[in-house]
Amino acid sequence: MTVAATVSAPTTEPPRPSAPAPVRDPGGVLPLLRQSGSLAWRGIVKTVNSPEALIDVTLQPVIFLLLFVYVFGGAIAGDTSSYLQFALPGVLVQTVVFASVGTGINLADDRHSRIFDRFRSLPISRAAPLLGAIGADLVRYLISGVIMLAFGAVLGFRFHTGPLGVLAGLAVTLAFSFALCWVFTALAMVVADPRSVQGMSFMVIMPLTFGSNVFVPASTMPGWLRGWAEINPVSRVADTVRGLYVGGPVLAPLLGVLCWAAAIMAVFAPLAVALYRRRA
Repeated sequence: MTVAATVSAPTTEPPRPSAPAPVRDPGGVLPLLRQSGSLAWRGIVKTVNSPEALIDVTLQPVIFLLLFVYVFGGAIAGDTSSYLQFALPGVLVQTVVFASVGTGINLADDRHSRIFDRFRSLPISRAAPLLGAIGADLVRYLISGVIMLAFGAVLGFRFHTGPLGVLAGLAVTLAFSFALCWVFTALAMVVADPRSVQGMSFMVIMPLTFGSNVFVPASTMPGWLRGWAEINPVSRVADTVRGLYVGGPVLAPLLGVLCWAAAIMAVFAPLAVALYRRRA
């Protein structure tokens, strides 16, 4: 009895499509700086092509200075000229600190428009979009500060130090704003809606700016508010800029600014990058 063995032809399955290789972050500081610079240029071009953003940079500092000097100057200092010498360094700090909220709003807008999906598909560092956005905003802050100082000089403000002191005051203000930007960057990674980011950011900004010695000396405040104003980082920045512009102690408030800026960045910069990796 013979058994006919049936030999079936081997079946071959079609090859499965392989998953795309994940985009790797290029290592190194120089690639990170180059990529951040390219994305910062994108933000600068976006600001130049946006009329409302240009108004925020150019007109807002002028309005702030006019309002605070000519509305409060006579009541606080007796005459606007004396109050201008006291208030301009503080209003400069307040304007730049207020502008740092725009970093979080712009990032939330980019996140809402899904532009970060394109960034994640590119072979760039995960931190480059955040550094690029902050770098573009620092240019905005610098323009705003220069406009305010120039307009203050037109109104009668007089610098008691040389050009190096003027540049140092701007540098200290921008350095603190750079650290503060990471707070609103982390917030934008949690709250995707730009309007919500703006509302929550001003809950942070208001106690920092109006609870400081930006507009009035801390010695005129009640005890509980004076204690906060004396340790407020915005007060330390304002004291440093006043010392650099009209004379006074600089080293002690500058050390306070550096300590605050280092502490803020140590907490919020890694947090913002980690949240960006997870949620953007």
